[in-house]
Amino acid sequence: MGVSGCGKSTLGSLLGTALDAPFLEGDDFHAPEAVAKMRAGQALTDDDRWPWLDRIGVAANAAITDRGRTVIACSALRAAYRARLRAAMAAPVRFILLENSRERLLARLAARADHYMPTSLLDSQLATLERPDEDEGAMILTTDADPCALRDAALRWLR
Repeated sequence: MGVSGCGKSTLGSLLGTALDAPFLEGDDFHAPEAVAKMRAGQALTDDDRWPWLDRIGVAANAAITDRGRTVIACSALRAAYRARLRAAMAAPVRFILLENSRERLLARLAARADHYMPTSLLDSQLATLERPDEDEGAMILTTDADPCALRDAALRWLR
């Protein structure tokens, strides 16, 4: 979990491979209208996000039923979003928050080619982000490290 550009897809893909688990890219579950809205520089609202989270939850639960586990890259910015995802799945859910400085995130977003998320929306995502509290039991990683080192740290924590 985390804002756009933090490395969710990179780490999620690495974890999926290491855990022999299906990897679900949250961006693939956005409605075309939501993608168009973001492409136009408009931040999503809760009403935009609820159906998206529900689609991710259904797909994740199906993957869990089929393979026993899954890895998901999803912003999950608010505690309520994380609660909704947990409620959709018939297995324990763990979250890893990936974070970095605003400047580093902006540089990563600017370097991406062919992605609908403009750098202008980063500040709205940072403002929306509710860091997990201790009750959520989430791991927090700063993504300045090599992705494989982040994967290894996450695997140690998950196991």
